[in-house]
Amino acid sequence: MSADKENVHNRIAVLRAERGVSRRDLATALGVHYQTVGYLERGEYSPSLHLALRIAEFFEVPVEVVFSLRPFPRLGSAP
Repeated sequence: MSADKENVHNRIAVLRAERGVSRRDLATALGVHYQTVGYLERGEYSPSLHLALRIAEFFEVPVEVVFSLRPFPRLGSAP
């Protein structure tokens, strides 16, 4: 199994866009600085398990819908 340089991939930006939530609004709901949301979205920071679970809970989806050890397929790409 390739660790892909230990990166944790996420769909935070996609989920935010789908729901019309700003970085600042998400950060406020999570109790983090809005720049932290940007770092997470760009993959510059991996969340703690607690933060990852809180993000998934905020979007009301399972944590594996938000985070993955493998890159998510691009939207509109064939299976």
